[in-house]
Amino acid sequence: MKIAICLRRVPDTTAKIAIGPSGTTIDETGVKFVPNPYDEYALEAGIALREAAGAGETVVVAFGGDAVQETMRTALAMGVDRAVHLQGTPSADGLANARVLADHLRDGGYDLILFGKVAVDDYGQQTGAMVAELLGRPCATAITALVIEGGTAKVTREVEGGVESAHCALPAVFTCDKGLNTPRLPGLKGIMAAKKKPLDIVPTTAGDSRVTIVSLALPPERQAG
Repeated sequence: MKIAICLRRVPDTTAKIAIGPSGTTIDETGVKFVPNPYDEYALEAGIALREAAGAGETVVVAFGGDAVQETMRTALAMGVDRAVHLQGTPSADGLANARVLADHLRDGGYDLILFGKVAVDDYGQQTGAMVAELLGRPCATAITALVIEGGTAKVTREVEGGVESAHCALPAVFTCDKGLNTPRLPGLKGIMAAKKKPLDIVPTTAGDSRVTIVSLALPPERQAG
């Protein structure tokens, strides 16, 4: 089984965020960046499936500037086999970014493409479903259980008041939610091995954006109680 896991680099959720001088981006000075927490559930799911099968390949794919490579090395240290860096500047338009990912993934021969259900920096919750639509593949979002048997995927997702179960044939695209698993932490052996694993760089450019960030602002101070 060949599995792609799409990864996003985001600010640490405990970081103090300041607006940059332009007013349309954050000031990254001193801000620690980490793998998107929901993407870690996708990474663990992909690695566990490959380990259980005893064969196959896991590939982490990320779109962004050179700084994203550090985040990808974390995924490699967790146990992913190789990485592909789609080198470019992400757009404010989620669909433009989804097209970049879909164009790369389309001919990759992937049986399964995994995303986190949402990125914790912009909470768009859209890229995974957009990629699935662009590729014409079945999709389930925010899954909390995943079983692969004989070319069929069985998933469970939480809905209001209960759970929903579904199944589909592979290839498919899923976005992963908290509760799917407990992501492993990279060990020293994994960190050392990650330095030798392949990380391919593919220069790319997002298409025309239909979204423009006009301004960013911090939420107002909470009034005293």
